Amino acid sequence: MIGIGAVLAVFDARHDSDVTTTREVTDVAVAVARAPSTLAAVQSPDPTALLQPVTERIRKDTGMDFIVVMAPDRTRFTHTTPERIGQPFSGNIDRALAGQTFTETYTGTLGPSIRAVTPIYDDGRVVALVSAGVTRARIGDQVATQLPVILGVAAAGLMVAAAGSFLLSRRLRRQTHGLAPDELRAMYEQHDAVLHSIHEGLVVFGPFAEHAEVVNDQARRLLDLPSGPVQRNDLPLSMQSMSWGVVRDEMHVTTDRILLVNQDVVAWEGRPIGTVMTIRDHTELRTVMGELDSVRGLAESLRAQAHESANRLHTVVTMVELGRYREAVEFATAELELSQALIDRLLTSVGDPALAALLLGKVNQAAERSVELTITEDTALDSTAPLSAHETVTLVGNLIDNAIDAAADGADGWVEVTVRQLDLADGAASHQDSALYLHVADSGPGMSAETFARAAERGYSTKADHQGLGLALVHRLVARHGGAIHTERDPESAVSVTIPRKVAP
Repeated sequence: MIGIGAVLAVFDARHDSDVTTTREVTDVAVAVARAPSTLAAVQSPDPTALLQPVTERIRKDTGMDFIVVMAPDRTRFTHTTPERIGQPFSGNIDRALAGQTFTETYTGTLGPSIRAVTPIYDDGRVVALVSAGVTRARIGDQVATQLPVILGVAAAGLMVAAAGSFLLSRRLRRQTHGLAPDELRAMYEQHDAVLHSIHEGLVVFGPFAEHAEVVNDQARRLLDLPSGPVQRNDLPLSMQSMSWGVVRDEMHVTTDRILLVNQDVVAWEGRPIGTVMTIRDHTELRTVMGELDSVRGLAESLRAQAHESANRLHTVVTMVELGRYREAVEFATAELELSQALIDRLLTSVGDPALAALLLGKVNQAAERSVELTITEDTALDSTAPLSAHETVTLVGNLIDNAIDAAADGADGWVEVTVRQLDLADGAASHQDSALYLHVADSGPGMSAETFARAAERGYSTKADHQGLGLALVHRLVARHGGAIHTERDPESAVSVTIPRKVAP
């Protein structure tokens, strides 16, 4: 571009010189032709003697190469070369004889030149002609004097362009880590293929940026993200408040899923350039683990019962050996009657065996922690619908575990559980005639409405050794079935859950 500009500048300088020269030769020719002394000289007996010295002086002062005064028949009265005086003028004079002043480029006795020809009038009659001109050689010399400036500017521009190209190339290579275009293309294709093929969600943020630079398809599916650009406030609420640092295996609960989130800080040359967040779906795994925890708790309760039963059996055997038969029978049947009465009542009133087994297990689990867990007399349920057995274990187990934890912190702790069918007064409008009702009360301090609302978020827990997923799972389950959950602290700490049962309209 600079080379083209330099060539164009030379042509432009040449064009300007031609325009300037054309104007100058015209002005000089007209000035000489209109001078009264010129008219008087051409009408004198010896025009050359009068005009030659004057035209030569004017030629030198104005920088012309020639000024020729001639008769209408082309006979020269003056010339730069005296030997050519008296010879015919070579060039076009027809338009000047017709009264016009014109310019032309013509090759005459001094070589190619730009010349002007104008008439000399006497009472409206052309009596002589004046021609003034500058040779192409002189014009070329004038242009040559401008070449150093043009070339100097071009050289300076070339140096600036070279420096700019070098700095730009250096910056681009630094930003691309020295990768060539082919390598960048291959990296992009591989990067795009990996993003669409991995089965983990991936979200990449720049340093302290609110706009996600990379979001793959799996992340959009797991987080229910909209199409197009993704902002940090588009993430689930618990993930919006995540720190910018390293995060390892954090559990986050959304409306439909339980997600395992990891985050790493990406640095280059010691400078953080962003964060990479990976997301895995642990919904089914956490459900199975919850059930496993319940089964494990039930197994531990059965083990404790077996141990306690062994102690009681040894006591009965010893009393028999001591001959205390009546006391032995009373001791053996008292505990049996109490336990059997609870089992018979639960199996009769609770139609779901999994729920009945869970409640029995929690009674023994609470007893191990010196907490009295009572299943109220009005507990009665033919079915846990619309909840599945897995969902029932998650809902009831988590609420009872929280209540036992709260009651175990004080003396004479107690927990009271009610599970029953709740008849709705007005079911016509919503096609609902009953609901599954769960009420869990305890002797603990309870939670305020604000604290209970925060418990719906992943990670919140009032206990330091808990991940805070229990109540979050409960809130997610209740919301999925269109139910309601609330807490109260007066007259006692309690949590109530109502899940409607829908019937065909």
